[in-house]
Amino acid sequence: MSVNSEYKNVWIYVETEDGKEKKVGFELLRPGREIADALGEKLVAVIIGHNVQEVAKEALEYGADEIILVDKPVYNRYLTDAVYSCFIQLVDKYNPNTILIGATSNGRDFGPRVACKLRTGLTADCTSIEFNQESNNVTWIRPAFGGNLMAKIECPDRRPQMGTVRPGVFKKPLQNGQVEGKIIQEDISIAEENIRTRIHETIKEVSTEVNLEDAEFIVSGGRGLGKAENFSYIRELAEVLGAAVGSSRAAVDSGWIPHAHQVGQTGKTVAPKIYIACGISGAIQHLAGMSGSDIIIAINKDPDAPIFEVADYGIVGDLFEVIPQFIEELKKYKNN
Repeated sequence: MSVNSEYKNVWIYVETEDGKEKKVGFELLRPGREIADALGEKLVAVIIGHNVQEVAKEALEYGADEIILVDKPVYNRYLTDAVYSCFIQLVDKYNPNTILIGATSNGRDFGPRVACKLRTGLTADCTSIEFNQESNNVTWIRPAFGGNLMAKIECPDRRPQMGTVRPGVFKKPLQNGQVEGKIIQEDISIAEENIRTRIHETIKEVSTEVNLEDAEFIVSGGRGLGKAENFSYIRELAEVLGAAVGSSRAAVDSGWIPHAHQVGQTGKTVAPKIYIACGISGAIQHLAGMSGSDIIIAINKDPDAPIFEVADYGIVGDLFEVIPQFIEELKKYKNN
């Protein structure tokens, strides 16, 4: 779709499953609000699911101006053909200017299919978004060339402009406590014979138990640990704090810890209240996944480690000496 005045409003696709939203949809309402205000347009949450009326109301509380809601049993679980076909019909009817999609497993499947059908561009796995006032385009920002630089990408000639954004990059807006705005209910059904896949069984993998994206506290270990057994230091500190255990890519590549714990460009993007990096140098690939943390504490024996450039608090020292002292002081504090 070429650029013209027919395309308006900023859409956030709020992914749901079993009547519950994926939190990245609400997170994207924050940058969506900024883009919509810059364009002088509405912020619209698009919700396709089943028994998702409460999700729609909550999206209004997080600042959406309007909700486009499709509530049918066929959309209870994500099936590519069903959700894709429904979404394309909505786009054809309303002509959005911009579409933001969470870079979940389903979002990474869904987004490119939609973009291909609409013959427009899509920037995948963004870690930041800006708005170019001069061109009136969204600037999508993502790591490129192995994370050695950040690419800025625009789609000036086609609409809608689209991107998938990693969970945890943005924080959810503050709830306004008021359910204002319009909920537009669309009646779109997809015939069973047009859905080529079926979900017969869902198996919960061990990796899903590592919930880094929702963790308020994360303790991560890197190459400085030296060997897999030394992750016991990280786990003990995490247990005292009630934190999740993370890691750098170097630790995962060395086979010291499963990939599910990896934070960074090729792992999870996180934004906890406190992120403690132990023996992590701070390569740009890792920083891309945790720089949005409220407070970053770095422990590293190299005073010139890049991690100290983003850390709010830095401890230059041997982590095998620092962490036990840290744990001891935390236990004293808890016992008082």
